[in-house]
Amino acid sequence: MTYLTKPKLHHPTLKKNKVGYTRRDYEGRVSTLCAGCGHDSISAAIIEACWELDVQPHRLAKLSGIGCSSKTPDYFLGNSHGFNTVHGRMPSVLTGANLANRDLVYLGVSGDGDSASIGLGQFAHVMRRGVNMLYILENNGVYGLTKGQFSATADAGSKAKRGAINKDAAIDTVSLALIMGATFIARSFSGDKKQLTPLIKAGLAHEGAAFIDVISPCVAFNNHLGSTKSYDYFREHNESVNRLDFWPNREAINIDYSEGSVIDVPQHDGSVIKLRKTATGYDPTDRINAQTHISQAAAKGEVLTGLLYVNPDSEDLHAHLNTFPTAFNTLAEKDLCPGSGMLEKINASLR
Repeated sequence: MTYLTKPKLHHPTLKKNKVGYTRRDYEGRVSTLCAGCGHDSISAAIIEACWELDVQPHRLAKLSGIGCSSKTPDYFLGNSHGFNTVHGRMPSVLTGANLANRDLVYLGVSGDGDSASIGLGQFAHVMRRGVNMLYILENNGVYGLTKGQFSATADAGSKAKRGAINKDAAIDTVSLALIMGATFIARSFSGDKKQLTPLIKAGLAHEGAAFIDVISPCVAFNNHLGSTKSYDYFREHNESVNRLDFWPNREAINIDYSEGSVIDVPQHDGSVIKLRKTATGYDPTDRINAQTHISQAAAKGEVLTGLLYVNPDSEDLHAHLNTFPTAFNTLAEKDLCPGSGMLEKINASLR
């Protein structure tokens, strides 16, 4: 199979961001996914978000597992660090990398098979540990690489392309992330770049475990009448609880109040998430309220999108473990092996 590469020459008039990169500098290889696949739209939103957020490509580490979704990191940020793990094991590999080098920006990309089946335990633990990462789940409800079998996120009663009906209850990864302790939780649609891009920007800037479940229709196996992960179904059943705008702390904040009330959610790094509310009474900082709204929407067959929950006072795994502030991969042998005297002190403190 031949993999096409994009030309490296860029037009000299292309607009650059504040760290000197054009949007083209955040692209990767040419996608080999099916034409119209929602995953490509997510890749485009990631490219846009990283460019607008002025992330230096070499400071981002992208990790994935196995599946159509886990192929996508090859299609964005070609000059960043990348690692494709075995099926369902992306969270543990990312955790290790984060502990070794806390100075990188971590992005995990996975699918509903990779995260909700073989990797379900890994997903749950990376959320509860608060690893400083953005976890994007590209959710189409099927196994696209193996011809369209139902995945664990397929809704009960949904119909496969060949007519089979799914009788198993679906795993709602948003609810699971909320229960397991994630401090930034959102859901979006691959076709709604206006909503998805600022969610990705906010998730990348969040300190702690940030999770975005993105409904991403599979045009080959799950975009038909009877599917609850199709383009038509989502457009008919989408209920947005807010419209989000995100500003890094170095930029002036301006907002148009005429479209509705606005909630300011300050983050650890001084940046601000501004939520323009579209659902009456929705407060994304109320964890119990978020769970109630998610459950109520599911009971009505609706898909709740937007920023569903955020904890502005979150801490990451390094804060929980009280690790040394310097990245472990830069420490010398004398720092990592302080000698038998220090070991005796540590053992004595545990007696």
